[in-house]
Amino acid sequence: MELTIENLTKTYSNGVKALNNVNIKIGTGMFGLLGPNGAGKSTLMRTIATLQEGDGGRILFDGTDIMENKMVLRNALGYLPQTFGVYPKMSAEDLLMHFAELKGISNKQERKEIVNAVLEQTNLTEARKKNVAGYSGGMKQRFGIAQLLLNNPKLIIVDEPTAGLDPAERSRFLNVLREIGTNHIVIFSTHIVEDVKELCTDMAIMNGGTILTHKTPKQSVEELQGKMWTKCIERSALNEHKEKYDILSSRFNDDNSMNINVYSETQPDELFTPKEADLEDVYFVTLKASN
Repeated sequence: MELTIENLTKTYSNGVKALNNVNIKIGTGMFGLLGPNGAGKSTLMRTIATLQEGDGGRILFDGTDIMENKMVLRNALGYLPQTFGVYPKMSAEDLLMHFAELKGISNKQERKEIVNAVLEQTNLTEARKKNVAGYSGGMKQRFGIAQLLLNNPKLIIVDEPTAGLDPAERSRFLNVLREIGTNHIVIFSTHIVEDVKELCTDMAIMNGGTILTHKTPKQSVEELQGKMWTKCIERSALNEHKEKYDILSSRFNDDNSMNINVYSETQPDELFTPKEADLEDVYFVTLKASN
């Protein structure tokens, strides 16, 4: 399976160019789309999901132009937006049975088997009789995954799914996604670098409606090794160092000091020491280069 996006553009009526000639190919597995808020990620997700039209370009799913044949994609799609509503006073089990019927699973026994399977897959079996409206944030997100799995989709899109989740809920949600990512194309849109680091085998960084880079997380980090430097300074010296060096990120220490991180082909000065590059460094370097 492969999703191919060619020269995709989208400009809103207020003049904002949300997608600027986007070109990318995405294969089976977990694909992370990383970028700050307002980068164009949600616009791209909605356009791929055929919820809105692009102004130009093509989106091909296994060779079929989905902008011309929307139902080909919709029949194979599972989509979890940033926010979604649920019916009040309905249990997860009853709601999933209802959604399964809406998705065309007419045999009651078959519906029941599929609902039981997705509840098990998303670790919601014990909470199946509870009202979804009363679920925690993480449970609601896992319910969202359960409902999109009902029709065994080939392409799954999840848009900013871990925003607002506490660490335990986030971990459980990522584990569910990790399990389903092996046999599907899963596009995981987020601004949280750690999510992509933990989950994705392929990734792109997006900003200003443009794909800035498309590489595996491992390759991206390897290319940055030997070019990241760190230095411990007094907090009062931060402005002085900002004027002198291109600081990517900083960390406050318990005492009156902080560590600053700099990208440079050579050692910035004799007090800087080499820093092991990580995906957060890749993210900051890429965004900095695009400004």
